[in-house]
Amino acid sequence: MASIVLFIVKVMPSSSTSDLALIKRKGEQKLVEHGATNISVEEKPVAFGLKALYFKFAWPEEKGSELVEELLSKIDEVSSVDIEDYRRAFR
Repeated sequence: MASIVLFIVKVMPSSSTSDLALIKRKGEQKLVEHGATNISVEEKPVAFGLKALYFKFAWPEEKGSELVEELLSKIDEVSSVDIEDYRRAFR
């Protein structure tokens, strides 16, 4: 049985006027299509009206973290994607 890892990924929009709801929706959709489960997304203020999105989810370990970064960074209006936390889940 494959291991599950838990991610917290910080996604920065390209500007304070970026559509966070659209980024969230597209991010969730891309992650689910590739096997993510238990997804939650939180907005946190950064500076000057800019907010970051924090995606938290379970992910099949064999798919690796590179795919997560690639999927989220290809969304329109995303400036950067940083993995904040990565840990193996215990069953």
